[in-house]
Amino acid sequence: MSLTATSSGLRHTVWVLRGNLVTAIAAAAAILLALVAIFGPMLVPYDPVASDVPRALQPPSALHWAGTDQLGRDVFSRLIVATRLDLAIAVTAVSVSFVIGAVIGSLCGYVGGKLDRAVGRFVDVLMAFPLFVLAMAMVAALGNRVENIVIATAIINLPFYIRFARAEVNIRRNLGWVEAARACGDGHVSVVLRFLLPNVLPAMAVQMSLNLGWAILNAAGLSFIGLGVKPPTPEWGIMVAEGARFISTGRWWLVSFPGLALMLAVLCFNLLGDGLRDILDPRMRT
Repeated sequence: MSLTATSSGLRHTVWVLRGNLVTAIAAAAAILLALVAIFGPMLVPYDPVASDVPRALQPPSALHWAGTDQLGRDVFSRLIVATRLDLAIAVTAVSVSFVIGAVIGSLCGYVGGKLDRAVGRFVDVLMAFPLFVLAMAMVAALGNRVENIVIATAIINLPFYIRFARAEVNIRRNLGWVEAARACGDGHVSVVLRFLLPNVLPAMAVQMSLNLGWAILNAAGLSFIGLGVKPPTPEWGIMVAEGARFISTGRWWLVSFPGLALMLAVLCFNLLGDGLRDILDPRMRT
């Protein structure tokens, strides 16, 4: 039965991708980003942090595909290595907020009452602040280390998942199959974790894909203003910040390539979200 369900799911995924070229391209780009993050640092032609001042500020060439920066470091090698860090920050932060937000939101939607009101007010307070400013404040208070960037990004993403899970569970908690589970002796926690939460997760996965792009921008933005990853660590936001000083002198490659990487990564996850909705929605399988 499990093998049959898996085969059916794969056939449906292929059907959706064949019928939606944009989703197929976004999925291929996401897979490529993952492969670059995993294997790229082992394949780069140059040490991404090694300086070579005599070769500083060279334009793109056969020797340096994306040129060199102000210290003679290979921009292409730094771009590839930065992919792992930016994706790691985004995936970790969004995964943490996804799990915690889904559980808390599901419990609030199922139980209601004081718990629901208390968590609702907490979410309202978080949403009252500009989220990037809130992330800035948390990282400034905790220190600009990678783990603190992950924590700040996870916290500012929590409201999306709490609200989404609460609304979805609140709609389903009195449906017939939930009442049947209670009648069979399942406790409240079991009903939430075994029956309600699995029905909510597919829809939340779409939100997760959209938040991945925003989390990448958040991490890069913090690094751009000096509150994120510290130099000389390769990171897209740092590369844009360092290259911005040379725009007026015609060194376009210092900003263009990391900016393009950021744009493509965010666009990829945004487009993938629409396709995930079609792939994961059971109503699309008819």
